[in-house]
Amino acid sequence: MRNTAKITTAVLAAGALTLGLTACGSDKDDASSDGNGPLVVAASPVPHAEILTFVKDNLAKEAGLELEVKEFTDYVTPNTATEDGSVGANFFQTQPYLDDFNKKNGTHITSVVDVHLEPLGLYSNKVDKADALKNGATVAVPNDTVNEGRALQLLAANGLITLKDGVGTAATPADITDNPKNLKFKELEAAQTPRSLDDVDAAVVNGNYAIEADLKPAEDALVLESAKNNPNSNLLAVKEGQEDDPRVKKLADLLTSPEVKKFIDEKYAGSVVASF
Repeated sequence: MRNTAKITTAVLAAGALTLGLTACGSDKDDASSDGNGPLVVAASPVPHAEILTFVKDNLAKEAGLELEVKEFTDYVTPNTATEDGSVGANFFQTQPYLDDFNKKNGTHITSVVDVHLEPLGLYSNKVDKADALKNGATVAVPNDTVNEGRALQLLAANGLITLKDGVGTAATPADITDNPKNLKFKELEAAQTPRSLDDVDAAVVNGNYAIEADLKPAEDALVLESAKNNPNSNLLAVKEGQEDDPRVKKLADLLTSPEVKKFIDEKYAGSVVASF
């Protein structure tokens, strides 16, 4: 993507914030926390950086916004970089994930606006239907708290397992009360789940990583998270105190514009759904 810096990072341990900050590769002045200069936004490559690049190339100039997009392939560094001030905002996560991250890491990131939903899906290279999974099948799931909980809720919603009442997105395999197929679970970093499909019987994959792996959630998923009343919209986020930055407000308006909704609808054909 033109003028888009692509940074590939290893997944960092939650306590290794210093490594996370240096991995960003930018100093604090780049984020222009005083409201001057370009707004630097950390984003997952697909669809977040693609949506931001559409905004940058088609809408930002007329709105008087100078926008710089930095791509990251993990779910840790965008928040540590936002906390540090190495970037001015990020666009990659859901509210439950953000809440959990702040709690565990002592960060102070806050939501600005919901933009889209990427439905979580169950995929397989071995079977064509979820109920065709064999007894004792291995299912890969994301290993971070919220996405693992979402994955297990997806399986429960489709009758593959039963979970304790009220566990929500904090669910872990220990919360399974009924497992009629004796499924085994392989916990992986979220970005690794689509790469595991040749090694496991099925995998629950986040929408952005599914698209990056050339999977089409609306067509290829054995079961797919429902968009109705779903709390897991992806959002634009900043460090607390930066919500009123004029650049952030401009970007929030552009990300929820009719032009962006049309772009999402046409480009992703139901694999990404606008939340506004």
